[in-house]
Amino acid sequence: MADDSKLTADCYSRGERVGMVRFQQLRSYLLGPLLRLLASLRITANHVTLLSLILGLCFCLVWWESPQWAMLCLLLHVLLDGLDGPVARHQETASARGSLTDSMCDQLVVTASMIVLMVAERVDIVAGSIYIFSYAMVVAFAMIRNALDEPYSWVARPRFVIYVWLALDLWFLEPAGWTGTCTYLLWICNAALCFKMITGFFAIRRSLD
Repeated sequence: MADDSKLTADCYSRGERVGMVRFQQLRSYLLGPLLRLLASLRITANHVTLLSLILGLCFCLVWWESPQWAMLCLLLHVLLDGLDGPVARHQETASARGSLTDSMCDQLVVTASMIVLMVAERVDIVAGSIYIFSYAMVVAFAMIRNALDEPYSWVARPRFVIYVWLALDLWFLEPAGWTGTCTYLLWICNAALCFKMITGFFAIRRSLD
């Protein structure tokens, strides 16, 4: 990765960025032995990002055989998604290009997994479609606003909420007779996403005057 530190290609809000440095330092300390091992094996942040993407997309294939095993793929995707940043900083290869690639891979998994859930009739197709569109727009607007030095004060990216709730739905809620809860949660997330999408659009529009 080239050094593009003067560019901002992530989708963090101003509020998130305040505590991000301390959290990064904590993760680097806790993951120190693993980061050194990966460096000795010449495993880069790009390798971790690619493996995270593959595991996230494996969710889409494995779901049709076993939703439980598919959730394991999604869990490994999430864990690796939180590892590529520390690897890049440890190896001094962190860059805007890497951040952009990471965000793109995350969005691919968000989109592909939601399409599978819609086809499997786990979630309503309208709610799922709005979620995919509004999520992508919020991420894109967050990147544009950061590039314009007009970041969101806070931003909604509820993919982890959806992933956790899907696991709860599979193992606890559905067996107990609670059906359709993922769709209800999606509509709540969609409300927050659409709000941030609209405010993000007008903030960018104002900055272009």
